[in-house]
Amino acid sequence: MLAESSGKNGTGVLPVIVERIGAPLAGKSLNVSFAGNCDLVVEGELGAQFIFWEWVTALLCHTLNVDPFNQPDVVRSKEKTSLLLEQWNGNLPPLQCDQSEGSVEIFGNALGISETLTDCIDSLNDDGYLCVMAYLDSTVNVELGELRQILAEKCASPVSFGWGPRSLHSTGQFHKGGPANGIFLQITAEPSVDVAIPGQMFSFHTLIMAQALGDAEILAERNQKVIRLHLKDRYAGISEILAAARAII
Repeated sequence: MLAESSGKNGTGVLPVIVERIGAPLAGKSLNVSFAGNCDLVVEGELGAQFIFWEWVTALLCHTLNVDPFNQPDVVRSKEKTSLLLEQWNGNLPPLQCDQSEGSVEIFGNALGISETLTDCIDSLNDDGYLCVMAYLDSTVNVELGELRQILAEKCASPVSFGWGPRSLHSTGQFHKGGPANGIFLQITAEPSVDVAIPGQMFSFHTLIMAQALGDAEILAERNQKVIRLHLKDRYAGISEILAAARAII
């Protein structure tokens, strides 16, 4: 809510969700929690939290002079997705990767996995952030969430993590409408089983790929660096990415 409401006109605030209190979080940040010791501790029942953060969002957007209900870049992502699906005529075209290592295809960089991750970190500005967007199953591929913490330990800037495509309707507005200082790492994968969408000429896998690639095109139009790691085998690929991240010096 904070990111989608405030992230426009080149400004905004990006919440970075961490695994636990005290988890790595570099860069300039205000640490907020619901318990424990942080810069700001917000205690209250669930219903009270809803009201509190709605007020915080409204006041923040008033201070930034942005309309909290406007989401122009979320709409742009939807339009780009529709355009790609129309161009593809319902079928995902063959995509040529720049490099391949193990079960992982690399798009946007001709280096290996570890070197690609290092390049993402080295490309960050002093006020930038690294964003990992995983277009995978958040309940089945949960171990990939560890990647945020590993990269944060190697990086002097904030590292955020989001599950796609749902993140397009939350932090996605900030990514494309907020400050243009992010480096974006997309992770996509081949499906074990693809499913047709009733009444449509494309499958769920084709739709998700159109959402990921469409978002990448819009980010690239803002001159923001986008790297995509595509897993030919989900489980092997996730293990290889985590191992490569741990190997970064």
